[in-house]
Amino acid sequence: DVQLQASGGGLVQAGGSLRLSCTASGLFLGEYAIGWFRQAPGNERERVSCISHRDGRTTYEDSVKGRFTISSDNAKNTVYLQMNSLKPEDTAVYVCAAGSTSGCFVDFESPFRFWGQGTQVTVSS
Repeated sequence: DVQLQASGGGLVQAGGSLRLSCTASGLFLGEYAIGWFRQAPGNERERVSCISHRDGRTTYEDSVKGRFTISSDNAKNTVYLQMNSLKPEDTAVYVCAAGSTSGCFVDFESPFRFWGQGTQVTVSS
């Protein structure tokens, strides 16, 4: 069975930092595009960042550019999302997903086949 698990969320004050981790079993993350998504209450899920392991390219949603950094450690089969200068509007459940490379460069989610459980990020003002 393939399982992805996001962890590292928590409660932080505005301006603070968190590092999320996406770990997997039954799947080598280094062979997939890995996306970080978030969903706040009442909002649609949005992709905030993605890494294409095929060519190393990364993408970021405009509101997180310059604040979030996606990276991977193949030896640990883990993808990270370093989140700095957090804002209250970053509050959401964050999930990671694995899929084909194209997933990083299209506006729909169908390329992402495997989804993990989320981790709550709450940023207080």
